[in-house]
Amino acid sequence: MKPIADFDNFANLDIRIGRIVAVEDAGTKKPTYRLQIDFGGDVGIKVSCGAFRNYTKEALIGQQIVGVINFGAKKMGPEVSEALVLGVPGDDGETIFLTPHSHVALGVSVF
Repeated sequence: MKPIADFDNFANLDIRIGRIVAVEDAGTKKPTYRLQIDFGGDVGIKVSCGAFRNYTKEALIGQQIVGVINFGAKKMGPEVSEALVLGVPGDDGETIFLTPHSHVALGVSVF
């Protein structure tokens, strides 16, 4: 178990709902996708590189995701990831993205 974090640590994260609008193969060493994610209104579209290769590109388009948008850019080989899509490991080790149970507006903050 990780050490207890102060609530301010969580409050400092800007976690929002976005929708995947485009998917391409990323130019990274590991097989990853370059996702363009629309976080709506004041945020707009951000790029995220992630290991969601267990999904087809077509299956990812239009999916709502939960993402952290205020970590700052992270260089991943030739790619720059601007947001972190939250996920969990599946039974076979594949990466499963987190998504809201019901459709919600883009840019809604997670609390």
